[in-house]
Amino acid sequence: MNIHEYQAKAILKEYGAPVSRGIPAFTPDEAEKAAHELGGPVWVVKSQIHAGGRGKGKFKELPADAKGGVRVVKSVQDVKASAQEMLGNTLVTIQTGEAGKQVNRLYIEEGAAIDKEFYLSMLIDRVTSRVAFVVSTEGGMDIEDVAHSTPEKIVTFSVDPATGIQPLHGRKVAKALNLSGDLAKQAEALVKQLYAAFTDKDMAMLEINPLVVTNDGKLKVLDAKVSFDSNAIYRHPEVAALRDETEEDAKEIEASKYDLSYIALDGSIGCMVNGAGLAMATMDIIKLYGAEPANFLDVGGGATKERVTAAFKIITADPAVKGILVNIFGGIMRCDVIADGVIAAVKEVGLKVPLVVRLEGTNVEAGKKLISESGLNVIAADDLDDAAQKIVKAVKEAA
Repeated sequence: MNIHEYQAKAILKEYGAPVSRGIPAFTPDEAEKAAHELGGPVWVVKSQIHAGGRGKGKFKELPADAKGGVRVVKSVQDVKASAQEMLGNTLVTIQTGEAGKQVNRLYIEEGAAIDKEFYLSMLIDRVTSRVAFVVSTEGGMDIEDVAHSTPEKIVTFSVDPATGIQPLHGRKVAKALNLSGDLAKQAEALVKQLYAAFTDKDMAMLEINPLVVTNDGKLKVLDAKVSFDSNAIYRHPEVAALRDETEEDAKEIEASKYDLSYIALDGSIGCMVNGAGLAMATMDIIKLYGAEPANFLDVGGGATKERVTAAFKIITADPAVKGILVNIFGGIMRCDVIADGVIAAVKEVGLKVPLVVRLEGTNVEAGKKLISESGLNVIAADDLDDAAQKIVKAVKEAA
């Protein structure tokens, strides 16, 4: 689960991290009021969307030479004018894709006199099963570009959970950023604060870009991007309350209500599969035969008829879907349960696109019998290769 910058900074502030003063705003009048409260003389007006690259982004509805989604202004009037331009408009960044995201909230923040910019992030290292730090002197840039062009400027290390965070980790960060004296001490304190926030809140990723040194010699978290382990959200109702559903795909929200693993993609063939590995293989073979999957959808090993029905409805609700492939290998999952769910869903919402069903495993004959006797216009497939070829062909013929 992702949250907005201002929410991330509020959490980090709870742990003592140095963040600039700022106030969220949902209307131009609220932005103006926030500017008066902060006092200036410099303000930063920041679009709040779940995507990076906001400063370099462009608004669809504004002229090409208009400023981006992060603006430094020097008057209260300019704060309000920027808010009027940004709110309700669609910001397109390198991470949003061409569709962009509508800006529904802003963060009005006091300006900072910046001397140096750094990059610092934390994430879960899947290889070591530890929390890892990624640090670079190249703040303000896309870390992917730094990794490609100057990988030697990136320092990474992980923290042993048996010892937890130690002073040596703070010293590693200070050394990587060429900090000494009081700034090194500030770095050591910050590393401890960030680690506590990361582990206490079950974060999956914390990115600060940039982490800055101000002209008066202070480390400051100038931006913050945080995502949480969705499997641990139940432990943190205060985090769950921060969820902004307007930033998420409506189909993904609906899928989460039924504990379905669903991710919307850009293709035309909807997939309903049990098991993440089989789902990945299904998407790969669809691409092999010249088409693109419209989604990743894993109904899980213990899906019920109701969950299968919900999954099918979610797929058919996507106007981009021109064909559906149901690919089930029943181990724990029973093929007759899948068949029941598909039949129930089709009877409720109808079937306007080609449907290929491949069933194998537990109760496979019962499942095939249910579908064959249902009267539905279903194309049966013997194996995954056969199923992929049939759905791709059916979609092309129906186009």
